Amino acid sequence: MDKPEIDKDGNGILFSGKTLITESKMIRPDIFFLETEIHLERKTQVSPLPGQFYLIKPVQSTVQFARPISVFHSERISDTVLRVQFLILKKGTGTAEICNLLTGSELELTGPLGNTFDKSEGKICICGGGIGVAPVANFASSLPEKTYDFYASFKTGSYGLENIRPDKLVITTDDGSEGIHGMITAALTTDTIKAQGYSTIYACGPSPMLAYIQKIAKEAGVKCFLSIEKKMLCGVGACLGCTIRTKEGNRRVCKDGPVFNADILEFEKPDFARREPLAETMEPDLSVEIAKLKFKNPVIAASGTFGFGQNYRGFFDVSALGGICSKGLTLNPREGNSGDRIIEVPSGDINSIGLENPGVPHFIQNELPEMLKLDTISIANLAGHDLDSYVKGAELLDKTSVPAIELNISCPNVKAGGMAWGINPEAAAACVSAVRKATSKPLIVKLSPNAPDLVSVALSCIEAGADALSLINTIQAVAIDIEKCRPVFDNIKAGLCGPTVKPIALRMVYDVAKAVRSLPQEKQIPIIGLGGIEKWQDAVEFIMAGASAVQVGTATFSNPKAMVQIIEGLKTFMRSHGYKKIEEFRGAALL
Repeated sequence: MDKPEIDKDGNGILFSGKTLITESKMIRPDIFFLETEIHLERKTQVSPLPGQFYLIKPVQSTVQFARPISVFHSERISDTVLRVQFLILKKGTGTAEICNLLTGSELELTGPLGNTFDKSEGKICICGGGIGVAPVANFASSLPEKTYDFYASFKTGSYGLENIRPDKLVITTDDGSEGIHGMITAALTTDTIKAQGYSTIYACGPSPMLAYIQKIAKEAGVKCFLSIEKKMLCGVGACLGCTIRTKEGNRRVCKDGPVFNADILEFEKPDFARREPLAETMEPDLSVEIAKLKFKNPVIAASGTFGFGQNYRGFFDVSALGGICSKGLTLNPREGNSGDRIIEVPSGDINSIGLENPGVPHFIQNELPEMLKLDTISIANLAGHDLDSYVKGAELLDKTSVPAIELNISCPNVKAGGMAWGINPEAAAACVSAVRKATSKPLIVKLSPNAPDLVSVALSCIEAGADALSLINTIQAVAIDIEKCRPVFDNIKAGLCGPTVKPIALRMVYDVAKAVRSLPQEKQIPIIGLGGIEKWQDAVEFIMAGASAVQVGTATFSNPKAMVQIIEGLKTFMRSHGYKKIEEFRGAALL
């Protein structure tokens, strides 16, 4: 076969394009086998070497970036056709999408990437842990039969060993279902390495296992090469996102690795001990208290996304929710904005509804009585265009049985040139103070993410009498119609929301929570986090960032049952992590 082509920098000509899955099957619920045939443009294009990986992504995908997947097995079936096999752990959204693909589905592949295992002389020991078996099994299959020993460690059962021909195969399982009962430590020790006369160890698996292999190899005085895993973006060394610190300086896992000499690696010691799960008979308590109101759980329907609690009653029992925030209300009825009101963007939407609502008096007479019949806490979201409208709306609501008011200070102050009340601390304090005097009800102030100094605004609201804070509201955005050469929305600017804003919202909740925690105990108030929450993991993040509760909005549009699924997910998380109450992990990530 001709030598692989190289470019002017000495790199092999790689494949990047679409391929079809020729076989896809589930090996066990979380492990999948995938095979594809790559049709090369030239017979001189490179084939993958043991240890290398491809970036893989379904052609139809909800994720932005491809996932790095090590090659499990490969062979040339002709000069220009390459058969490549992968073992994939179903771990997150990206890998789940790949694992759910059927035979005949299209993939986007880039590779092969990364370095390879270098063969050495002497007796070889190969170790694989879990899905880390794939690359080392590929390496083992490239060696002559019975020239190496293979140690494979799994939680339960075994997989990925069909292509290897070791002199000795040792399997360990955490549950004792196959081979030795225990982890790799039960089969491979410093003494084992010396007794067997190994000269080199190759390994891939979870970081704790690799740290252990590194340690015993050093104690035995043998060479050791480890293949490590790291999140990646570009996969070719350009972004530096997968850089690790080594004794020889920074190294890129995608380009300088993934295989490294163990002597230069530095593994971090675990600094977090996982809690024991709750007893099977114990149910976690999801209730939270905010402004002296007890919510049955921390999941609240966000204002503007759930109407007045009636729209989604056909999908699930809305009484399962911790609370419901009403549509944004103004003193007088509003028709809302003219023109187009919504546009979808990646992972979210931009909307320009314009606070269309029936007005506070109509709400009190018609919608509120129905809201109060629901077995959950009702919250009236109040907006305004000047202090007088805020105050009069609050006075009317104060005479009702609505349990709490959420004050929307993202509205423009018409007497200040249209600048939102929540943009600067002084204006925010003035608005909150005026409403505070008009009502004795718990007052939750909803903050605008568009404030230059949100923490200062938050602290000014606390001083002015807020009982709780909710954040964030939508982020100002613009969309352009390229055919009409004009903005999509009549108001030009509109509100960006959905999963795309979650990292920003989480950062703002984190900052505000940290500032609130620094206050004297008597001035600390609860925070309700919102912005891009679509699954229970998001809710946990916000709570660990300091939120006492969360609001869910846009996610309900794409998944009407999102909130009840988040509640169930929180219960499961708390059981598995040993949390009896929400308060036990609230603010756990604040440093």
